[in-house]
Amino acid sequence: MSDLAQAGAGAVRPRPPRRARPATRSMLPRRSRLSVAVFLVPPLLLYGAAVLLPIVQSLVLSLFRWDGITEMTFVGIDNYVTMLTRDDVFWTSFANTLGYLVICLVLQLGGALVVAALLTALPRARELVKTLYLLPAVISTVAIAFLFQRIYALEPVGLLNQILASVGAGEHQAAWLSRAETVLAAVSIPEGWRFTGLYMLIIYAALIAVPRELEEAARLDGASWWQVFWRVRFPYIRPVWITTSIMATTFALRGFDIPYLLTGGGPGQASELVTTYMYKTAFVHTDYGYASAISVFIVVESLVAVGLILLLLRRRDHS
Repeated sequence: MSDLAQAGAGAVRPRPPRRARPATRSMLPRRSRLSVAVFLVPPLLLYGAAVLLPIVQSLVLSLFRWDGITEMTFVGIDNYVTMLTRDDVFWTSFANTLGYLVICLVLQLGGALVVAALLTALPRARELVKTLYLLPAVISTVAIAFLFQRIYALEPVGLLNQILASVGAGEHQAAWLSRAETVLAAVSIPEGWRFTGLYMLIIYAALIAVPRELEEAARLDGASWWQVFWRVRFPYIRPVWITTSIMATTFALRGFDIPYLLTGGGPGQASELVTTYMYKTAFVHTDYGYASAISVFIVVESLVAVGLILLLLRRRDHS
């Protein structure tokens, strides 16, 4: 019996599990790498061809003097020396670009943050308000330029001057696009108004993702509406705020279409931006080498602006 029991026990003894074949395990990472390459390489190639290659070409062309027809003449860094030391129009356009940037950021980031915060407290018609604010971002640039030309017009009287007359301030009516004192703000406001709705949607999506438990706990501790917003909501959406700030800054530094359509940089150089000056240098004065040097400067100033934003916000986080 004992032999039979031992034999039976040996017959039902489970077999040890088979080891997985090494070839199967090694194939999974390979497939993963292949799928990543299939989806990642085409966008990278497109980005390199559409963005990096023109930057490199501009960098090379900025070392030459060329009118687009005759042979290119190598001048080294002479274009950069001229731009930084002997070109007063360039520095005027750079100062105008900084003013244009400040106005656009105040309207776009400040306005977007205020509207998004108010929208979270709106009980009804949120979708309607969001749609109305987003409409300018999808309207044609040319249509926006012509719209604000009519708004700023003095003859026939545009909407802005009509409002001034209706409130008893008719003596302040002016041709806002023809005065050197007002033209820079006049060309900056349409650009700021155009993208406020887009950034409002981004910030609004971040605000509604803030956990309600944090806000309720702050209110139970006696925090006011402003303290809840500044101490709870805003720190929570800081990554989104950084991304939005970078987008708004780089777009404003590259702003061209609306200012050029409204004034073409005039009167004089009162609304001349670095981008409009680069365009005129290339396609009006046919100095492609010097225009390429200005375009390289635009890339560098955008990178510097992004670095300053990240540095300032990081220092604030540490403090």
